[in-house]
Amino acid sequence: MNDFNRAMAGSKTLDTSVDAGLRSFMLGIYNNMSIGLAITGLVAFFASQSQPLMQLIFSTPLRWVVMLAPLGFVFYLSMKVMKLSPAAARGWFFAFAAVMGLSISYIFLIYTGGSIASTFFATAAAFGGLSLWGYTTKKNLTGMGSFMMMGLIGLIVAMVINMFLQSAALDFAVSAIGVLIFAGLTAWDTQRLKHSYYDLGGNAEMAGRVSIMGALSLYLNFLNMFLFLLRFMGVARD
Repeated sequence: MNDFNRAMAGSKTLDTSVDAGLRSFMLGIYNNMSIGLAITGLVAFFASQSQPLMQLIFSTPLRWVVMLAPLGFVFYLSMKVMKLSPAAARGWFFAFAAVMGLSISYIFLIYTGGSIASTFFATAAAFGGLSLWGYTTKKNLTGMGSFMMMGLIGLIVAMVINMFLQSAALDFAVSAIGVLIFAGLTAWDTQRLKHSYYDLGGNAEMAGRVSIMGALSLYLNFLNMFLFLLRFMGVARD
């Protein structure tokens, strides 16, 4: 009986340790994501205040560099993250967030500050609820995640096509579908990251790398959901 009680006590200690480790892991992901979003927002705002910089970026071929640079960062991190230290990976992620701020700084020239702020808070509320659901649900979201990834490919194709068609109806459809896709990816990525913690086997260095890639995934979900919502909620400047 005493052996049984000791075994049960050991099991409870292990469960508590795992729960604490999981909470710390997920908190690290959300903290890195939040810092990345703050960097993006600050860079975007202050860059938009400089008319010469805005003209340099969006009125010259430099705009293609600024637009494509974030994609280069994502590819680099995806390929090299396992060879980088967690600190170096975090540095690359924050650099990516700063470059992304430059690429979206145009929103402060198109929309009012109030509508940008209200859209941000609406996105934050939706993101928080979706991420919480993904974290707590017992339902396996793998199938939904696969469907959303297929939808994302279709969305990108539709956006490229509409660059040539300039269809208002297709643009509206792309925006609505984009919000739904990144909402679904938010829940799926949260559950995926939660489950990935148990596969790390207590490897702190690996957990640090996975945490950065997790922050990148959730950051992209949040930012894209925000940008698509802004098309609906944004109020154009006079």
